[in-house]
Amino acid sequence: MFVDLAHPLRSGMPVFPGDPAVAVRPAAELERDGFAVARLELGSHSGTHVDAPAHSIAGGRTIDAVGLDELVGDAVVVQLPGLAPREVISRARLAPLLDAGLGGARIVLLATGWDTRWGTPDYFAHPTLDPDACRALLDAGMHVLGVDTLNPDPSDGADLPVHGAVLGGDHLIVENLRRLTELPARVRFAGVPLRIAEGDGSPIRAYAEVEYSCCPVSQK
Repeated sequence: MFVDLAHPLRSGMPVFPGDPAVAVRPAAELERDGFAVARLELGSHSGTHVDAPAHSIAGGRTIDAVGLDELVGDAVVVQLPGLAPREVISRARLAPLLDAGLGGARIVLLATGWDTRWGTPDYFAHPTLDPDACRALLDAGMHVLGVDTLNPDPSDGADLPVHGAVLGGDHLIVENLRRLTELPARVRFAGVPLRIAEGDGSPIRAYAEVEYSCCPVSQK
């Protein structure tokens, strides 16, 4: 079973404050032109997307240099229910995962349930990841950090310590995922970006592959 983890790209969708607004408009119409083409206006970090190191690290790898295998593979899903607005996810909260290890997985998905606030003002008051907890995940072997929030760092602050730790180590961040709370503890994740020349990031169509025997996940 495949579970779609990406928000649809549509006009007026939420974006990080200051980023370009998303607009999807017809450039050609079937009735008028005999074919349909949409004109897309969006930033490279619109919707469900991946941050390349070049997003915040001088001289960091660009998105076209990210290998096809880096965003495909076994993922550990960490369920974090009951978080308050702007609550910091501590290393102690992740202790069960850190004690057990990642079991060879290089992708970690933090399921806060904040995606249910998508499209509301509350979405911007999301939980964040403690930098020390982030470093512990990296030490455990994490290469890709995925979150169902706008940002693993505070979106109303100037400092980006989690971005610095992850992207500064030549790793990747996936933001604005959805439906992570429906997943079992381990899935097969995929989210391949567009090959934007010298790009700092890209929207992705992310999904999880779940064994039928794992858990009853509805198709939506």
